[in-house]
Amino acid sequence: MSILAFAAVSYALLQSVSAGIAQTEATRLDTCIARIDANPEEAYEDALAWSFEGNRPGARQCVALSLIALGQEAEGAARLEELANATDGGTLEQRALYLTQAGNAWLVAGAPEAAIVTLTNALKIIPDDPNLLVDRASAHIMLEQWTQAISDLDAALQSSPGFGTAHYLRAEARLNKGDLDFALEDVKAAMAAEPDNIDTLVLRGRVREAIRLSEVRMVAPQAE
Repeated sequence: MSILAFAAVSYALLQSVSAGIAQTEATRLDTCIARIDANPEEAYEDALAWSFEGNRPGARQCVALSLIALGQEAEGAARLEELANATDGGTLEQRALYLTQAGNAWLVAGAPEAAIVTLTNALKIIPDDPNLLVDRASAHIMLEQWTQAISDLDAALQSSPGFGTAHYLRAEARLNKGDLDFALEDVKAAMAAEPDNIDTLVLRGRVREAIRLSEVRMVAPQAE
């Protein structure tokens, strides 16, 4: 067998072994994530044991997700960001997933500034992703950065028209900016997308009350 032929066979074998390892890891990760929903403490212990076997990316991801499920959102988010920046972090799509999960964990942890940084990095990999834009808008809303939130939500709705959550959040931002008519339009669009959403019904009441008060203020000077 020639050297080139031998190299070709060796490369094919390596590909096969790598594919097998990836499949095994993916299956184990799925099992670990499923266990998080049922018993996060047990999932955390299993993930730690898995990481001691070779510290594979899947093990580190499951450790981080288990920590988040156990209420340690900041620690889990930091670990996911570390994984996204690691040399063995995987494909760009995998790294974007880690950043997305980290960004949401930062939101739950009440750290919107960190969430914005992380989600912005995710958007560099997957530009104009509507879910990422909505997540970042949520962080802006937590910081009362209404204009930035609306900008993200405009982009999300351009990419995904009729996205109920985007309409709901934009209504919230527009309400706080005093753009009441536009806020009401967004509320109606959000209700069309999710008619039974209680939060949207509450928001509609707030928008209607704001409109009523604004009309009273307009009429009051004429009555004097």
